[in-house]
Amino acid sequence: MFGDTWRFTAICGDLLRLLSEVIPYKPFYPTPAFFPFMKDKMLIDAEGYKYLFKGNDLHTKDGFISKDAIIKAKAGAKLKTNKDVELTLLDAAFLDKYWKIQRNAQIIPLKDLGFIAAEIGLANDWTIVEAGAGSGGATVFFAHLCSHGQLYTYEIRDDYIKIVQGNLTFLGLKNVTLKKQSIYDGIEEKNVDLVLLDLPEPWLAVDHALAVLVFGGYLVSYSPCIPQVMDFVDKVRNTPGFLYLKTAVIGETEWDVVGRKVRPKSQSIGHSGFLTFVRKI
Repeated sequence: MFGDTWRFTAICGDLLRLLSEVIPYKPFYPTPAFFPFMKDKMLIDAEGYKYLFKGNDLHTKDGFISKDAIIKAKAGAKLKTNKDVELTLLDAAFLDKYWKIQRNAQIIPLKDLGFIAAEIGLANDWTIVEAGAGSGGATVFFAHLCSHGQLYTYEIRDDYIKIVQGNLTFLGLKNVTLKKQSIYDGIEEKNVDLVLLDLPEPWLAVDHALAVLVFGGYLVSYSPCIPQVMDFVDKVRNTPGFLYLKTAVIGETEWDVVGRKVRPKSQSIGHSGFLTFVRKI
Protein backbone atom coordinates (compact mmCIF):
# COMPACT_ATOMS: atom_id res chain seq x y z
CA MET A 1 0.00 0.00 0.00
CA PHE A 2 2.77 2.42 0.91
CA GLY A 3 4.50 1.66 -2.39
CA ASP A 4 1.40 2.60 -4.36
CA THR A 5 1.07 5.87 -2.41
CA TRP A 6 4.72 6.76 -3.07
CA ARG A 7 4.33 6.07 -6.82
CA PHE A 8 1.15 8.23 -6.95
CA THR A 9 2.96 11.10 -5.20
CA ALA A 10 5.88 10.88 -7.60
CA ILE A 11 3.56 10.97 -10.63
CA CYS A 12 1.79 14.07 -9.24
CA GLY A 13 5.15 15.76 -8.73
CA ASP A 14 6.18 15.03 -12.34
CA LEU A 15 2.88 16.42 -13.62
CA LEU A 16 3.30 19.65 -11.63
CA ARG A 17 6.85 20.14 -12.94
CA LEU A 18 5.62 19.56 -16.50
CA LEU A 19 2.78 22.07 -16.09
CA SER A 20 5.14 24.69 -14.70
CA GLU A 21 7.23 24.43 -17.86
CA VAL A 22 4.24 24.58 -20.24
CA ILE A 23 2.15 27.27 -18.49
CA PRO A 24 4.06 30.53 -17.91
CA TYR A 25 3.86 32.12 -14.48
CA LYS A 26 1.69 35.22 -14.25
CA PRO A 27 1.66 37.33 -11.11
CA PHE A 28 -1.68 37.48 -9.28
CA TYR A 29 -3.17 40.88 -8.56
CA PRO A 30 -6.24 40.86 -6.31
CA THR A 31 -9.41 42.50 -7.58
CA PRO A 32 -11.03 45.41 -5.69
CA ALA A 33 -13.42 42.93 -4.06
CA PHE A 34 -10.38 41.08 -2.67
CA PHE A 35 -8.26 44.15 -1.92
CA PRO A 36 -10.67 47.05 -1.23
CA PHE A 37 -7.88 49.65 -1.03
CA MET A 38 -7.24 49.34 -4.77
CA LYS A 39 -10.31 51.46 -5.51
CA ASP A 40 -8.68 54.23 -3.49
CA LYS A 41 -6.27 54.96 -6.33
CA MET A 42 -7.17 57.23 -9.22
CA LEU A 43 -5.49 58.95 -12.14
CA ILE A 44 -6.21 62.45 -13.40
CA ASP A 45 -5.15 64.09 -16.66
CA ALA A 46 -4.28 67.69 -17.50
CA GLU A 47 -7.92 68.46 -18.35
CA GLY A 48 -9.25 67.18 -15.03
CA TYR A 49 -10.68 63.87 -16.27
CA LYS A 50 -10.56 61.33 -13.45
CA TYR A 51 -10.22 57.56 -13.71
CA LEU A 52 -10.78 55.32 -10.71
CA PHE A 53 -8.45 52.32 -10.59
CA LYS A 54 -10.38 49.04 -10.31
CA GLY A 55 -7.49 46.58 -10.28
CA ASN A 56 -7.29 46.11 -14.06
CA ASP A 57 -5.45 47.82 -16.90
CA LEU A 58 -6.75 51.38 -17.02
CA HIS A 59 -8.25 52.47 -20.34
CA THR A 60 -8.64 56.21 -20.90
CA LYS A 61 -9.59 58.47 -23.81
CA ASP A 62 -5.84 58.87 -24.40
CA GLY A 63 -4.76 55.24 -24.29
CA PHE A 64 -4.17 52.76 -21.48
CA ILE A 65 -1.84 52.25 -18.52
CA SER A 66 -1.02 48.76 -17.26
CA LYS A 67 -2.21 47.68 -13.83
CA ASP A 68 1.37 46.68 -12.97
CA ALA A 69 2.54 50.29 -13.34
CA ILE A 70 -0.38 51.62 -11.27
CA ILE A 71 0.05 49.12 -8.45
CA LYS A 72 3.76 49.90 -8.12
CA ALA A 73 3.34 53.70 -8.27
CA LYS A 74 2.88 56.02 -5.30
CA ALA A 75 0.65 59.08 -4.99
CA GLY A 76 2.01 61.93 -7.08
CA ALA A 77 3.68 59.68 -9.64
CA LYS A 78 3.42 60.62 -13.31
CA LEU A 79 2.37 57.71 -15.50
CA LYS A 80 2.20 57.72 -19.30
CA THR A 81 -0.30 55.91 -21.48
CA ASN A 82 0.71 53.90 -24.54
CA LYS A 83 0.00 57.11 -26.51
CA ASP A 84 2.55 59.03 -24.42
CA VAL A 85 -0.08 61.10 -22.55
CA GLU A 86 0.81 61.80 -18.93
CA LEU A 87 -1.56 61.27 -16.00
CA THR A 88 -0.99 61.80 -12.29
CA LEU A 89 -1.68 59.09 -9.72
CA LEU A 90 -3.59 60.28 -6.63
CA ASP A 91 -5.23 58.78 -3.60
CA ALA A 92 -8.96 58.97 -4.34
CA ALA A 93 -10.92 61.12 -1.90
CA PHE A 94 -14.55 60.49 -0.99
CA LEU A 95 -15.95 62.76 -3.71
CA ASP A 96 -13.72 61.18 -6.35
CA LYS A 97 -15.42 57.87 -5.60
CA TYR A 98 -18.84 59.45 -5.05
CA TRP A 99 -19.09 60.28 -8.75
CA LYS A 100 -18.72 56.56 -9.55
CA ILE A 101 -21.67 55.31 -7.48
CA GLN A 102 -24.37 53.35 -9.26
CA ARG A 103 -27.48 55.35 -10.09
CA ASN A 104 -31.04 54.65 -11.09
CA ALA A 105 -33.32 57.20 -9.48
CA GLN A 106 -32.32 60.88 -9.75
CA ILE A 107 -30.16 61.94 -6.80
CA ILE A 108 -30.14 65.26 -4.92
CA PRO A 109 -27.29 67.30 -6.44
CA LEU A 110 -24.20 68.11 -4.39
CA LYS A 111 -25.01 71.83 -4.50
CA ASP A 112 -28.19 71.10 -2.55
CA LEU A 113 -26.64 68.52 -0.21
CA GLY A 114 -23.87 70.95 0.70
CA PHE A 115 -26.39 73.73 1.37
CA ILE A 116 -28.40 71.43 3.65
CA ALA A 117 -25.29 70.55 5.67
CA ALA A 118 -24.32 74.21 6.02
CA GLU A 119 -27.82 75.50 6.81
CA ILE A 120 -28.43 73.06 9.68
CA GLY A 121 -24.85 73.05 11.03
CA LEU A 122 -24.48 69.31 10.57
CA ALA A 123 -22.28 67.58 13.18
CA ASN A 124 -20.40 64.32 12.69
CA ASP A 125 -22.19 62.51 15.55
CA TRP A 126 -25.79 63.15 14.53
CA THR A 127 -28.55 60.59 14.18
CA ILE A 128 -30.26 61.03 10.81
CA VAL A 129 -33.43 59.50 9.40
CA GLU A 130 -33.83 59.68 5.64
CA ALA A 131 -36.80 58.62 3.56
CA GLY A 132 -36.79 57.97 -0.15
CA ALA A 133 -33.26 56.60 -0.51
CA GLY A 134 -33.47 56.22 -4.28
CA SER A 135 -29.92 55.62 -5.53
CA GLY A 136 -28.43 56.66 -2.20
CA GLY A 137 -26.71 59.91 -3.15
CA ALA A 138 -27.85 61.71 -0.01
CA THR A 139 -27.43 58.52 2.02
CA VAL A 140 -23.72 58.11 1.33
CA PHE A 141 -23.04 61.87 1.48
CA PHE A 142 -24.44 62.31 5.00
CA ALA A 143 -23.14 58.95 6.21
CA HIS A 144 -19.65 60.09 5.22
CA LEU A 145 -20.02 63.44 7.01
CA CYS A 146 -21.56 61.81 10.11
CA SER A 147 -18.74 59.34 10.56
CA HIS A 148 -19.42 59.07 14.32
CA GLY A 149 -23.19 59.11 13.96
CA GLN A 150 -25.82 56.80 12.51
CA LEU A 151 -28.09 57.09 9.49
CA TYR A 152 -31.34 55.19 8.99
CA THR A 153 -32.87 55.20 5.54
CA TYR A 154 -36.44 54.17 4.72
CA GLU A 155 -37.08 52.80 1.22
CA ILE A 156 -39.92 50.64 -0.12
CA ARG A 157 -38.40 49.44 -3.41
CA ASP A 158 -36.16 46.37 -3.49
CA ASP A 159 -34.25 47.54 -6.57
CA TYR A 160 -33.31 50.84 -4.90
CA ILE A 161 -32.31 49.08 -1.69
CA LYS A 162 -29.99 46.84 -3.68
CA ILE A 163 -28.37 49.84 -5.38
CA VAL A 164 -27.90 51.72 -2.09
CA GLN A 165 -26.38 48.66 -0.42
CA GLY A 166 -23.93 48.27 -3.29
CA ASN A 167 -22.94 51.94 -3.07
CA LEU A 168 -22.41 51.68 0.69
CA THR A 169 -20.18 48.66 0.19
CA PHE A 170 -18.26 50.39 -2.61
CA LEU A 171 -17.57 53.41 -0.40
CA GLY A 172 -16.86 51.38 2.74
CA LEU A 173 -19.61 53.05 4.80
CA LYS A 174 -20.87 51.00 7.74
CA ASN A 175 -22.93 53.50 9.75
CA VAL A 176 -26.13 53.10 7.70
CA THR A 177 -29.15 50.93 8.43
CA LEU A 178 -31.38 50.18 5.42
CA LYS A 179 -35.03 49.62 6.21
CA LYS A 180 -37.62 48.34 3.75
CA GLN A 181 -40.45 50.36 5.24
CA SER A 182 -42.63 53.32 4.36
CA ILE A 183 -41.96 56.33 6.55
CA TYR A 184 -45.60 57.23 6.07
CA ASP A 185 -46.32 54.38 8.53
CA GLY A 186 -44.08 55.82 11.24
CA ILE A 187 -40.46 56.23 12.38
CA GLU A 188 -39.00 53.74 14.85
CA GLU A 189 -35.86 55.69 15.86
CA LYS A 190 -35.72 58.15 18.77
CA ASN A 191 -33.67 61.27 19.58
CA VAL A 192 -33.16 62.07 15.92
CA ASP A 193 -31.23 65.22 14.93
CA LEU A 194 -32.32 65.40 11.28
CA VAL A 195 -35.18 63.96 9.25
CA LEU A 196 -34.58 64.35 5.51
CA LEU A 197 -37.48 63.71 3.15
CA ASP A 198 -37.26 63.16 -0.61
CA LEU A 199 -40.82 61.94 -1.14
CA PRO A 200 -43.84 62.53 -3.39
CA GLU A 201 -46.01 63.43 -0.36
CA PRO A 202 -43.67 64.69 2.38
CA TRP A 203 -46.52 66.20 4.42
CA LEU A 204 -47.62 62.67 5.33
CA ALA A 205 -44.43 62.23 7.38
CA VAL A 206 -44.57 65.52 9.31
CA ASP A 207 -46.28 64.12 12.44
CA HIS A 208 -43.92 61.14 12.55
CA ALA A 209 -40.91 63.45 12.31
CA LEU A 210 -42.17 65.65 15.14
CA ALA A 211 -42.51 62.60 17.40
CA VAL A 212 -38.87 61.50 17.05
CA LEU A 213 -36.85 64.70 16.60
CA VAL A 214 -34.93 66.19 19.53
CA PHE A 215 -35.82 69.76 20.46
CA GLY A 216 -33.89 71.94 18.05
CA GLY A 217 -33.70 69.12 15.52
CA TYR A 218 -34.36 69.74 11.82
CA LEU A 219 -36.88 68.50 9.29
CA VAL A 220 -35.78 69.12 5.69
CA SER A 221 -37.85 68.34 2.60
CA TYR A 222 -36.56 68.21 -0.97
CA SER A 223 -39.27 68.57 -3.62
CA PRO A 224 -39.01 69.22 -7.36
CA CYS A 225 -42.46 70.83 -7.69
CA ILE A 226 -43.91 73.89 -5.97
CA PRO A 227 -47.36 72.30 -5.20
CA GLN A 228 -45.50 69.77 -3.02
CA VAL A 229 -43.82 72.65 -1.18
CA MET A 230 -47.16 74.42 -0.66
CA ASP A 231 -48.84 71.35 0.85
CA PHE A 232 -45.80 70.53 3.00
CA VAL A 233 -45.45 74.06 4.41
CA ASP A 234 -49.20 74.25 5.05
CA LYS A 235 -49.01 71.05 7.09
CA VAL A 236 -45.95 72.29 9.02
CA ARG A 237 -47.58 75.62 9.88
CA ASN A 238 -50.59 73.76 11.24
CA THR A 239 -48.49 71.43 13.36
CA PRO A 240 -47.74 72.83 16.87
CA GLY A 241 -44.13 72.18 17.80
CA PHE A 242 -42.70 72.94 14.36
CA LEU A 243 -41.28 76.26 13.19
CA TYR A 244 -41.14 76.88 9.46
CA LEU A 245 -37.79 78.51 8.61
CA LYS A 246 -37.58 78.96 4.85
CA THR A 247 -37.74 77.48 1.36
CA ALA A 248 -34.82 78.01 -1.00
CA VAL A 249 -33.59 77.09 -4.46
CA ILE A 250 -29.85 76.78 -5.04
CA GLY A 251 -28.35 77.57 -8.45
CA GLU A 252 -24.82 76.92 -9.66
CA THR A 253 -23.14 78.63 -12.58
CA GLU A 254 -19.67 77.51 -13.64
CA TRP A 255 -17.44 79.94 -15.53
CA ASP A 256 -14.88 79.47 -18.26
CA VAL A 257 -11.68 81.40 -17.56
CA VAL A 258 -9.13 81.35 -20.39
CA GLY A 259 -6.76 84.28 -20.17
CA ARG A 260 -8.85 87.44 -20.59
CA LYS A 261 -11.74 85.46 -22.01
CA VAL A 262 -14.17 84.97 -19.15
CA ARG A 263 -17.80 83.92 -19.54
CA PRO A 264 -20.40 81.63 -17.95
CA LYS A 265 -20.40 78.12 -19.29
CA SER A 266 -23.19 77.36 -21.73
CA GLN A 267 -24.45 74.49 -19.62
CA SER A 268 -25.09 75.28 -15.97
CA ILE A 269 -26.95 73.48 -13.18
CA GLY A 270 -30.27 75.25 -12.89
CA HIS A 271 -33.36 74.27 -10.93
CA SER A 272 -33.15 70.87 -9.28
CA GLY A 273 -35.51 71.10 -6.35
CA PHE A 274 -36.96 73.21 -3.55
CA LEU A 275 -35.36 72.87 -0.12
CA THR A 276 -37.68 73.53 2.82
CA PHE A 277 -36.26 73.86 6.32
CA VAL A 278 -38.24 73.28 9.52
CA ARG A 279 -37.13 73.13 13.17
CA LYS A 280 -38.68 71.50 16.22
CA ILE A 281 -39.22 73.95 19.07
